[in-house]
Amino acid sequence: MDPVAFLVCVSIAHVVSTADVKHEAVFWRNSQIHSYFINRQRAAVQTNGDASNDPITFNTNLMGYPDRPGWLRYIQRTPFSDGVLYGSPTAEHVGKATIIEITAYNRRTFETARHNLVINIMSADDFPLPYQAEFYIKNMNVEEMLASEVLGDFLGAVKNVWQPERLNAINITSALDRGGRVPLPINDLKEGVYVMVGADVPFSSCLKEVETPQNQLRCSQEMEPMVSCDKKFRAQFNIDWCKISLVDITRVVSVIKEKPDPGSGVLPDIGEYNPPSDSLKSRDYFSDFLLTLAVPSAVAMVLFIILGYAMCCRREGVEKRNLQTPDIQLVHHSSIQKSTKDLRNMSKNREISWPLSTLPVFHPVSGEIVPPLHPDSFETTSMPLMQTQANLQNQTQIPQQPSGECASTV
Repeated sequence: MDPVAFLVCVSIAHVVSTADVKHEAVFWRNSQIHSYFINRQRAAVQTNGDASNDPITFNTNLMGYPDRPGWLRYIQRTPFSDGVLYGSPTAEHVGKATIIEITAYNRRTFETARHNLVINIMSADDFPLPYQAEFYIKNMNVEEMLASEVLGDFLGAVKNVWQPERLNAINITSALDRGGRVPLPINDLKEGVYVMVGADVPFSSCLKEVETPQNQLRCSQEMEPMVSCDKKFRAQFNIDWCKISLVDITRVVSVIKEKPDPGSGVLPDIGEYNPPSDSLKSRDYFSDFLLTLAVPSAVAMVLFIILGYAMCCRREGVEKRNLQTPDIQLVHHSSIQKSTKDLRNMSKNREISWPLSTLPVFHPVSGEIVPPLHPDSFETTSMPLMQTQANLQNQTQIPQQPSGECASTV
């Protein structure tokens, strides 16, 4: 085994789904990433199914609780892939046995199988790692990164750049858990992984190149920074150097929050409780009635009377208007009204031909040509725009003098 992978202490186990074995124990250290692979082929055997064709899903939870602990995550891409439990225990869980119930569901045979995983958490405070760096790898998924070979190769590349004595993977987080978007299913895009590693020596000059003003400017312009050690990762890992995070725990100022005193939880003795008496004083609501109903009603009535007088009693009327209007203006107005009425009556009596677009042409059933429903007495389309004097009746002929003759008078 690669010595770097051995230092990471990544525990990889498989589900033993036989009738005799119900429990399996693993030993994890706090502040280090660990993983547990759930083999669907073993689960298919116990559920009497076909490992190659049956869809099998897994459900994981803390024994006695509906969900897993906060530091433990689970992922299974499809019902035809293995499940992965991974996480980094905290110091408060050291010395406590965590029992995880793993239930396998065969979606074809509808059979289930249960397996208990006992996680024993040991302390890793004897090997402190005060210098921590977090890398964002764009071409990896979390289950791919958790494989011991891939994680060992990444730690080997980091060790060549950093040159520490001790190097461990502290945590691995999917980019989706950091608010990233699900990648499109094209060109084999990955969701991305955040990998935090810790070491016992300060950061190398290559890692500090990201914090230079020139590279920070390039990152603000969405350009790749110039990092000399990028070629040592580029062959297998595509790292976004603009998202790298370097933390020195020795310089972090710890903030201690004072917890409030909860007290004894017993209320002080303030004597007996005296409820209010049953007899309540009577109250006169007449003044409230006048204030809320009578006064607004009176104001509304006064406004209604003023408005009615202004609209009905202050009108001049037609007779008063005619008396104050000059006679010549009334005659002129009357003649206009009479002329307008005559023109409207004449327009109603005019014979107007029906538009051709409104007349039916073919019978809807037989298809024969149908004569127009309103035949005109004359053909309007063939009428000239101006009639000649020969066609006009009752017209007076004006005699014309022959050309070339002129009359002279003395």
